[in-house]
Amino acid sequence: MQNIYKLPLVLEPQPEGGYTVTCPLLPNLITEADTLDEVIPNVSDALAALIETYEDLNQPLPSILQSYPQNTVIWSESLIPVASD
Repeated sequence: MQNIYKLPLVLEPQPEGGYTVTCPLLPNLITEADTLDEVIPNVSDALAALIETYEDLNQPLPSILQSYPQNTVIWSESLIPVASD
């Protein structure tokens, strides 16, 4: 079963290209992405690792990490890159 979480993300462009991705509500959630297409998969992997760490340490998940129930309408904001002429 797949859990869905709603988190704000900050994408900080890096001089060498790509982005450092953080979450202001989860300071331990940090990842990188070379492109916008990589942001969500990389954040998903980092979040899964963070949740596993909490479980391994027998610590409760932060309250912000409440997954949405199945079959719930979800409001989402996304970055949508569109090529221009």
